[in-house]
Amino acid sequence: MCALEREREREGMGCFSCFSPRRNDVRRIEIENGPRSGTRHSADSSGCGYPGGGRGKDSYDNDNGKGKGTLNHNRGNSPKCSPARSFTFRELAAATRGFREVNLIGEGGFGRVYKGRLETGQIVAIKQLNHDGIQGFKEFLVEVLMLSLLHHSNLVTLIGYCTDGDQRLLVYEYMPMGCLEDHLFDLDPEKEPLSWNTRIKIAVGAARGLEYLHCKANPPVIYRDLKSANILLDNEFNPKLSDFGLAKLGPVGDNTHVSTRVMGTYGYCAPEYAMSGKLTLKSDIYSLGVVLLELITGRRAIDCSKKQGEQNLVSWSRPFLRDRRKFIQLVDPLLQGCFPVRCLHHAIAITAMCLQEQPTFRPLIGDIVVALEYLSSQTCTSEVHNSRVHSPPPQSSSV
Repeated sequence: MCALEREREREGMGCFSCFSPRRNDVRRIEIENGPRSGTRHSADSSGCGYPGGGRGKDSYDNDNGKGKGTLNHNRGNSPKCSPARSFTFRELAAATRGFREVNLIGEGGFGRVYKGRLETGQIVAIKQLNHDGIQGFKEFLVEVLMLSLLHHSNLVTLIGYCTDGDQRLLVYEYMPMGCLEDHLFDLDPEKEPLSWNTRIKIAVGAARGLEYLHCKANPPVIYRDLKSANILLDNEFNPKLSDFGLAKLGPVGDNTHVSTRVMGTYGYCAPEYAMSGKLTLKSDIYSLGVVLLELITGRRAIDCSKKQGEQNLVSWSRPFLRDRRKFIQLVDPLLQGCFPVRCLHHAIAITAMCLQEQPTFRPLIGDIVVALEYLSSQTCTSEVHNSRVHSPPPQSSSV
């Protein structure tokens, strides 16, 4: 279990009202009105992003318990998509040309992911359950149920599934740009890093997807495994949340939390949940804060290649988050100083509030979306090149 600090970082961070416009009718969800086109991810993504494919030894155990209540959503506000269809194993074997290695695009805790082409010509990603793998049939069932009921432009589309005999396969839209993880860490020299504007665009989309789960699903859905490996990107870097095998229905009525065995990914798990097993919507907010920190710094949530004191991103960053004079030292060096300083300060303020040690101090997802959308509008209109600064290399700090 990661050792997370106890201190709060409330000082100097300001509040959303300091830089976000006041709106009485906060726009909740931006829903597509038509079916989404099939897209998906690159061959070097190691199975990240596709539901169940990105968790391995760094994941917590899970109970896959089902929350109480029946999941519903506002049909009038959901996109008009076709329901997930049942495929035969023969159909999916044909789509992948017999699950040939040349079509393998990833591998993870769930099993292997293959690129395939359906008889309709649609390109898809097909994940095949490994019977000896970490994840099992319960995750498969949760995945199918969740994505069959939840539809949003920032959630990956489940096209279908296969339950022939003991075979368990999932069919998703193909996301050509892979997962966010592919574009933040360990980049090849010839690969262009994400620009500041693109990073904020991804942050906004991920927050909108989470807002849909928290505010539109009834009862709300706690995602439980928000991380950069589970954020898929289309050709225009529009993000979609994936991997709902660990999702759980949130508390209803007078209940304040859901009690469950700790599950999630090391480095992204909220400290109060890791210690008590009490799961709330604010647990997802903490995970979002970690992803925002990754976008700003270009560092992994957990990186064992770093020296001691820098391996846990949140712990390493706390001294910088508390001092505005050190904000610049957090920035990913690959940005080469090309970012608007004022927007950086606001982005760090949002991140710090999401990472509050006490869950009650973390903002609601609706407020985060408003703040990020405002930040995105400022970013798009800012003359970034006029705000260039050179980021000094981050200094080590003992925490």
